[in-house]
Parts: sequence; structure tokens; C-alpha cells
Amino acid sequence: MMFELGRYRSRILRDALWKCLLLLMCVLVRSSPPENPIRCTTFNSSTKCTITNSYGAFPDRSTCRAADAVYPTTEEELVSVVAMATKNGRKMKVATRFGHSIPKLVCADGDQGLLISTEYLNRTLHINESSGMMRVETGVTLKQLIEDAAKAGLALPYAPYWWGLTVGGLMGTGAHGSSLWGKGSSVHDYVVQLRIVTPAEHADGYARVRNLDDYNQLEFNAAKVTLKLEPLFKRSVTYIEKSDSDLAEQVIEFGKQHEFADLIWYPSQRKAMYRMDDRVPYNTSGNAWIDFPGFQSTPSVALAILRLTEEAEESKADADSKCRRAKLITSALRLSGYGFTNNGIIFTGYPVIGYHNRLQASGACLTGPENALITACPWDHRIKALFYHQTTFSIGLSKVPDFIRDVQKLVHLAPKSLCGVDLYDGILMRYVTRSNAFLGKQEDAVDFDITYYRSKDPLRPRLFQDILEEIEQLGMFKYGALPHWGKNRNVAFHKAINKYKKAAEFIKVKRMYDPQGLFSSEWTDQVLGLKDGLMIVKQGCGLEGLCICSEDSHCAPDKGYLCQQGKVYPDAKVCALASTSS
Repeated sequence: MMFELGRYRSRILRDALWKCLLLLMCVLVRSSPPENPIRCTTFNSSTKCTITNSYGAFPDRSTCRAADAVYPTTEEELVSVVAMATKNGRKMKVATRFGHSIPKLVCADGDQGLLISTEYLNRTLHINESSGMMRVETGVTLKQLIEDAAKAGLALPYAPYWWGLTVGGLMGTGAHGSSLWGKGSSVHDYVVQLRIVTPAEHADGYARVRNLDDYNQLEFNAAKVTLKLEPLFKRSVTYIEKSDSDLAEQVIEFGKQHEFADLIWYPSQRKAMYRMDDRVPYNTSGNAWIDFPGFQSTPSVALAILRLTEEAEESKADADSKCRRAKLITSALRLSGYGFTNNGIIFTGYPVIGYHNRLQASGACLTGPENALITACPWDHRIKALFYHQTTFSIGLSKVPDFIRDVQKLVHLAPKSLCGVDLYDGILMRYVTRSNAFLGKQEDAVDFDITYYRSKDPLRPRLFQDILEEIEQLGMFKYGALPHWGKNRNVAFHKAINKYKKAAEFIKVKRMYDPQGLFSSEWTDQVLGLKDGLMIVKQGCGLEGLCICSEDSHCAPDKGYLCQQGKVYPDAKVCALASTSS
């Protein structure tokens, strides 16, 4: 009896400490900005360089190198850079200021390539308030685009929720917001003109500037982009918590009812948060803002405690602790309005009403003076911070209900299996529409964004490793999902190019504009189906999504994880703990 009482008191104290930690994380502070993803070692020169992403690790954990890096500030300088590299037959890759793409999009082959940073191609060039046309350079961030448009009384109607993406990055990865209305939520579908720089023959000076008045699915090397905007408007946002028992039946209709609808699904808690989000008359009272806690500056000490706690839970296989923390964290987010404030200061309740530009995205940890990493973005790899995988794919609307039911079957079999996903604010479900882009969405769909723990040791399996792998394979193979080009592990891109009806047309245009493949790499060629080798078969490859396991050595047999078939999807091959694989 005394033992049980002591354990109960310990749990109460632990929960109280977690509440204090969550409060500490919500303190508004300005953080050290993320470091530049390009690092060069030669003193006072941009040579002998490496490049990474904002998380400090690519899916295969390789180090990507380049001979040097350049930072053009004008179109003329960019043309000169491309011309010189083309003349010398050098591989080139474009890099952005923050580098938020998880796959190896920025990696050139070998170590003699050239990195072209768009950090200083960051100007808003022209805004026509009457026509709604806005022309920007490729390095302009979403934050700057939103703010500059709003100053002119205009708005980009749909966009991702994170400020730190650039216009070039948005287009190159097909980034989107959430909507089934109108043209849908993909940013590239609001582009009306591109001005791009491509390699060329000697007669054209080895580089050519091309003006494309009708956007024709080219999604690379854009130097200047013109978007068609709308007059600025107001929105009203309300979150409603519901059981997920009828989520499969409700998901499609809900997306049709609300212009900016999305859902946050907490599978292990059997609940979902429905975001009712629509335009309201411009004179509706309200001055709300969004500052999502997951994008805020966070004390490094708090991040270290979070990471150490999750590492301890993983090493002890303590699913109960993960589930308790998940409930605390999701409750705190819900009570705080998910970062919404009614007046820019505090959240007092729904509905939250405000101007579109203040509600569509956030990213407070991007800005602020250097403070010796006392605070940072939650994923900053320079400190002990969050480290995770992101599996993100879109499934056609007609197939979404059955996918949801299959995930629920997995949760029924392993009720605690997705508490680790709930720790990262559950599964974000956004709506996207069919696009005319060659590599855009092929049909109206729901995008599932799943974030979960990644070990620093590539050979250490995760708790409920098999459940997350089965969900990944369910989506990609049973339901024919399309991968998000800027996220995912290698598995998600396996034969993905075959799912795009106009893939051959994309490759044809790619070869026409870059016949030598100077902006291509081994990885992009593999993803486009032009080369083999996307699946990296070696010891432990299934643990990191580098391969689909076909034998036990691809998992972690020394730790009891063997290659088994899925629980709900028999065609899945997953790394499962032997005692639970049946």
C-alpha cells in the first residue's frame, strides 16, 4: 500500500514538473537564429564546403560536400555563376537560407560541385495592388512574402504554416497549406510567371534567362517569381475536439465545409481536433495572431530535458510514460489555443478572428539576435534538441477513409503504439487539390504529416518501430500515396515516380533545359527513376527507412527486432520486436 502511494506521489510530482517545463517553453523569448546550412572551412573564403539541412542529418546520414559556394545578389551575378559552371561542366545545386528539406535535394555529386545560395536573392521586386501581381526573388521567405503583401493590402490565400521556407523552396517541393476550395492550397498553383536561369550552349554564353508566362510545371532554378494574390481578408478559427470513432466518415465532408479546414489526429488518445476555419467580413471585430508553440524560441535546457526524457523512455521501452506525457502536452496545446491569441497577447477562447496574414503561418524562432544558444528552434542540431523523422504523404480522397480505418486497427492491436506521435502534436491532416503541375498532386487528397522520434544511433530501433513502418507502407503502397518532395525517408520515394501521369513530360522538359544534367545528382536521378540505388540495402537499413527489410539483418536481430510481415497489411515488411510480431 505504501509502495503504491509512493509511486502515485512520484507520478503527481513528475506531472507537475512537466507542466512547469511546458510553461517555461511557452515564455516568449527571442532565440539564436538557425545557422546557415552551408559551412566552408577555408579561412575567409567559401571553399571546401559541406551542406546539411536544418536538422543536421539527411535520411542516410551522409555528409554532402562541395568545392565552393557562391552567394549571388543580382540576376546578373546568378547568370554569370551558372555560365561559368556550365562552361566548366560543373555540377550545381541551389541552397536556401534555412535548408528545411529533409531529403538530399541540395547535395551535388562528389566533392567538386558548386553550391548556389539564394540567401541574398531576397528582394520583393514589384507589387501591383490593382492587379494583385507580386514579383519576388527566389530567396524571399514566406514570412517576408506574407508581410510585404499585407502592406499592400494583399494576401497569398494558401501557404504552409512555417515562415522559414523560401519561394524557391516552396515551388521546388510542392509545399502547400490546407484547402479543397478554388485552386487549392499548393503555392505553385498561384504562380503566373517564372524567370529562370538555365545552362545553355556556347552560342548563348553558357547560361540563358527564360521567361515563362504560363506556369508549365518547371520547379527548379527559379530566379524571379510572379504570384497572383488576393485582397487581404479576415478569418475566423475554432478548434473542436471530437472522438475519432467517426473520423473516417467525417474527414471528406469536413474539408468541403470549411475553406481552411485541417485536422490534428491523436490516434492513441482516440480523438481529433477539427479546425473550422473560414473567411469572415472584413469589418468583423478581431485582431488575432498565431505563434505556434512548436515554432517558438525554446530554452535549450528545456529542449535537452525533453530529448533526454524521450531517450530514457526509448531505452526502457516505457510506453506508459510516453502516453502520460503526450496527454499533458496535447492538453497544454489545446488549452493555449495552439498558439492563437485573440489580441496578439493572450488566448481567451474561440472563435479567434483576425487578418489572414497574421493567422496563416508563424516561426518566431527564426528571428532575434545571437544569444549563445540559450534559446533556439526546437530542432536546432547545434544543441541537444529534438531529433525526428517526418513521414508525409497525400492519399486520394476516396481512399482516405479506409486508410484511417487501417491505422485505427493498428492502434486497436497496439493501443500505446502512437503515443510517440502524439508527443509531436499528433498527425496533421491537410487538404490539397489536384494540380496541373507535372509532379503535382494527381487528385484531390488529404496530406498526412507524421513526426516521430529518431535515434542518434542509426542501428537502434524505436519503440513500436513496426507500427510506424507499417503505416508508412500502408500509405505509400496499399493506398498509392504521393510523397511530400521536401520530407520523408527513402522508402517513401520507392517507385513513386510511376504514380505521376506526366512524369515523362517532366523529364523531357528537364533534359531540354539542362541537357548535361548539371543541376541533377545521383539522388534526384534515383528519385526520378533514371538510376537505381535509391534503396540502400545494408545492415540495419530498415530501421532508418533506407530499405524495406527482406531479411532479419536489415533490422536489429541482436536487439530482438526481426523482419516480419505487417499486422494489418500483410504485404508490409517491417522491423518488429520478436515477442510482439505475432
